[in-house]
Amino acid sequence: MTSPDVSPSASGSSATAKPNLSILTMLRLGVFNMGLGIMSLLTLGVLNRVMIEELRVPALVAAGAIAVHQFMAPARVWFGQMSDSRPIFGYHRSGYIWLGIGTVAVTAFCALQVVWQIGDRIAETGWGPAVYPWVGLLGLLFALYGLALSATSTPFTALLVDVSDEDSRSRLVGIGWAMLMVGIITGVIITSIVLKPIELDAPIEQVQSLVNRLFVIAPAVVCVLAFLSTAGIEKKYSRLKSRSSLRDREDSLTLGRALKILTASRQTGLFFTFLLVLSLSLFMQDAVLEPYGGEVFGMTIAETTQLNAAFGMGTLLGIITTGWLVVPRIGKKRTVVAGCGWAALCLMGITLSGLTGNPTVLLTAVFCFGIASGILTLGAIVLMLDLTVAETAGTFIGAWGLAQAIARGSATVLGGGVLDLGRAILRAFGSTGDVGQPQAFLAYGLVFTLQAVGMMVAILLLSRVDIQEFQANARAAITAALESDMD
Repeated sequence: MTSPDVSPSASGSSATAKPNLSILTMLRLGVFNMGLGIMSLLTLGVLNRVMIEELRVPALVAAGAIAVHQFMAPARVWFGQMSDSRPIFGYHRSGYIWLGIGTVAVTAFCALQVVWQIGDRIAETGWGPAVYPWVGLLGLLFALYGLALSATSTPFTALLVDVSDEDSRSRLVGIGWAMLMVGIITGVIITSIVLKPIELDAPIEQVQSLVNRLFVIAPAVVCVLAFLSTAGIEKKYSRLKSRSSLRDREDSLTLGRALKILTASRQTGLFFTFLLVLSLSLFMQDAVLEPYGGEVFGMTIAETTQLNAAFGMGTLLGIITTGWLVVPRIGKKRTVVAGCGWAALCLMGITLSGLTGNPTVLLTAVFCFGIASGILTLGAIVLMLDLTVAETAGTFIGAWGLAQAIARGSATVLGGGVLDLGRAILRAFGSTGDVGQPQAFLAYGLVFTLQAVGMMVAILLLSRVDIQEFQANARAAITAALESDMD
């Protein structure tokens, strides 16, 4: 290999060859995603459970506050452009990655302290005006959390482009995705160790002490992993100047431009609507699954985090089997249809498992739903690649990535709102003001049932997508949409 130093060539260009990534280096980069998996468990595996189940915060409020960070996805545009043009600590990517992940860690701990204040106010005066300022502060902190997440994840994604070539990029992305699942499982292990002493009806003081400890230990581990994963990588492997010729990355698209691309023609609009319904149906349980395990199945906080591990392992298994066995045999479109049908059955299984009150039954149903998620994740991606042309693939996928983040945030909020609606319906028809454990599974079941219905709607929408028409018209329509932005 030639020296990584950059010097002008005889033709006047400034690019020299950089070393290629080894599998070991790819695994090292994947460790960063492992850290993101751990952080996702803290917010949508522990914090949601504590707020909804232990502190009795309304599910819509809890889910809405947590989802704020997902609505900050358009900030990827700004941070992507900033990392292109303004280095920090002498690095285009690494400085943003390190500052961002540190801010993520600090903000998560601060958000937890605000959650305890919300719990104290509810315990003292009930839900009322005294709580509202703290809810607003929590939303503000999660907005900052989302900005910090964009500041670290977008430059990291750009770094993956900078250090890889066409031959190695798919392997690098695949390893990174697998390490994200490993991170979730690792987070479950850390959480189970730290929170194991907490029993189902433990005093709130004990819960507060141990959860505080978790939100110090886990983010510290994440920060160390982020630094070890990226230190020295940019200097040795970055091909930033050659990468600058690539256009239409996800972080170069505004949300408005993304929506214009995704609705440019009848077929792009249909496929985008399908993907939107699919995302809403796939992620509505994000904020309510752990409280479901606690309220209906009597699982402790440490035990409900195992639901994330079951889902993650199922998703990983679903992706592997879909890529190797399912798609080659039945095709992309049938794979997605089968995944939607399987997901609907699993969601009904999650609902009906509440009748048993057996955590093992719930874990099994969630694992099966994870398999369906893996089938749908890979199936939708390969179908998306099939439903466009090479010249517009980067634009379309980048636009979808931005819109999908907004859809996932909407799904989180919708799940919390539907749960509160279910509770209100049960209270309206009940003789007491509270919803008891035997009836609680009905309120949660409303969320899961709505997801199952959404899966059926997704199948109907997909049946109207015509691959030939898409390939014939999408390119011209997207080109026209892009050109209109320049007028």
